[in-house]
Amino acid sequence: MRKISLTLGLVAAAGLSVAAVTVDAAAARTAKAAPKAAAAKAAGDTTFMTKAAGGGLAEVKLGQLATEKAQSADVKSFGQMMVDDHSKANTELSGLASQKGVTLPSDLPAAEKATYDRLSKLSGAAFDHAYMQDMVKDHQKDVSLFKSESTSGKDGDTKSWASKTLPTLEKHLQRAREIAGSTANAHAANTAHTARAAHAAHAAKSH
Repeated sequence: MRKISLTLGLVAAAGLSVAAVTVDAAAARTAKAAPKAAAAKAAGDTTFMTKAAGGGLAEVKLGQLATEKAQSADVKSFGQMMVDDHSKANTELSGLASQKGVTLPSDLPAAEKATYDRLSKLSGAAFDHAYMQDMVKDHQKDVSLFKSESTSGKDGDTKSWASKTLPTLEKHLQRAREIAGSTANAHAANTAHTARAAHAAHAAKSH
């Protein structure tokens, strides 16, 4: 009986040891996976902040250009709204990023820099039309980006800021679409007028 009891005791002890090792291994895997999961969550919010910052810088820069070069009073007014609203949003985002230890871009992204360079060479109705077309496209992307963060963001503060800012961007998109329609008509009329003038000049020169 003593031998049987001793054997059972050893088996039980071995079982407990295996169970303990299994639990320890599972805990180690969980501990190892936790930082990776947290990093993945943080990466998504960091990407959002970086994109939002680059877009915000572009809206301010292009808005300033519109106040200087636009022919239409509506376009000038829209440009000023971009400067005011996005400067405010940029300041808020900068503070949020600082809290989260995220470094934001200080210069325009390459694509936005190319847009700025292209628009800076235009003037009058041609500028108004091109600028407002870009504003519609940009704000469609902005609204999509902020909607995604406001519903799927992992960091509570970043998600909350995206939700708070989204209505302003939706207002910008609506207004951009309205003005883009009128600038398209003005651009078409100006193009037609230029073509007629060129044709008349050519005809007069031929005679």
